[in-house]
Amino acid sequence: MIDVQEKPRMVERAFLLSAHRKGESPELAADLLLELRELVSTLGIGIVGEAVVEVREWHAKLLLGSGKAEELKERMQEVNADCVVFDNMLSPAQQRNWEAFSTYTTIDRQEVILDIFGSRAQTKEAKLQVELARMEYNLPRLKKAWSHLGRQSGGGGGGAAQRGEGEQQIELDRRMVRDRITALKRELKEVRANRANQRKERNRVPLPHAAIVGYTNAGKSSLLRALSGSNVYVANKLFATLDTTTRRIELPNGRPLLLTDTVGFVRNLPHGLVDAFKATLEEAVLADFLIHVLDVTAIQAEEFYQTTLKVLHDLGADQKRMITVFNKIDLLDDPARKIALLRHHPDAVFLSTHSREGLDGLFERLSDQLADQVTHVRLCLPHQRGDLVALLHEQAKVHACAYEEDAVHLKATVPNRLAAMLEEWTELSQSKSVTCAG
Repeated sequence: MIDVQEKPRMVERAFLLSAHRKGESPELAADLLLELRELVSTLGIGIVGEAVVEVREWHAKLLLGSGKAEELKERMQEVNADCVVFDNMLSPAQQRNWEAFSTYTTIDRQEVILDIFGSRAQTKEAKLQVELARMEYNLPRLKKAWSHLGRQSGGGGGGAAQRGEGEQQIELDRRMVRDRITALKRELKEVRANRANQRKERNRVPLPHAAIVGYTNAGKSSLLRALSGSNVYVANKLFATLDTTTRRIELPNGRPLLLTDTVGFVRNLPHGLVDAFKATLEEAVLADFLIHVLDVTAIQAEEFYQTTLKVLHDLGADQKRMITVFNKIDLLDDPARKIALLRHHPDAVFLSTHSREGLDGLFERLSDQLADQVTHVRLCLPHQRGDLVALLHEQAKVHACAYEEDAVHLKATVPNRLAAMLEEWTELSQSKSVTCAG
């Protein structure tokens, strides 16, 4: 029986192919091919050739016309390729047809991303999500994994017997994969229930929450590390981490803020992966506001911006308040580039997580986002409510605290939700003290 979760691949020389229909933007196809090049390189596969192909219409058998396919096959032979990697999504039948036609291992964009995600997953939830997406991708592709059973016999009745054996094995594997998919969905449901309980526990002591979103490799984890000073994993590669990381920071006005780093987005992210990672990305849905990070040096920054907005729309988070951040300005050589970006994003913050230039401006913007969520109060707390004094020091900005004979008197800036909890001990007049409630 085959292991449908891990499919060993012995390819080191890839030919990349991006096809688009006549009338569609060839520039976009070329941009996507550049992105595919980076995705494939992330897997450690060498690239020996590439092509952008225009077709009049899609063909059911090979996606491309037979003449164009034959031409590309000859080019692959010339560069001694081991496999062909399509930027397009291939159906299981098209993938099998290309392998039979070209004799090369055939991979599509979805499989490349799945492999990258598989190598990056660290937590139990991320691993379960990757395995689920992999199983759902492999289920309709099991046929080619057992095609050798139909080719082993010499013909006649023996061939029919072998083909029957192959069909029987395929059905057994399908049943095994379906059972595993069911088990994975059940496990994920339990993990998500645990996440919901953890979030409920976290919300018992209300804190404002922001999610860092953006295109992969834009510097989201670097920004979290720069703002929090914590040792967050950072690497200059696509999808460096798939697991959400949350850190608490204190803003200049003393307000605490939870910051969560989320998985990076990419154009043409497979729908199966969007569904599988919805639990991870729901931090963006539940956050009070978003910090959208972009690489200022990326020529396709505007396209990346729109890609992220599209994924946020699919998640139902596109109406959140958002701060746009252009990172890596220390690498920007052309001042006109910043001017051009400001025309489209006049409220954007430009910074460098490496040199820390511009971070103060972002801190101010974060404080502004919370300005309407706080209340300035004077409190008169009974001495026996030391728990509330501790809570204020933890969750609010305490400007003054005096332990008097009658009570503990405080001046503080507190979140509105916390202010509602403390209304019983709020002084009605700022000019005189009132008797504290016991």
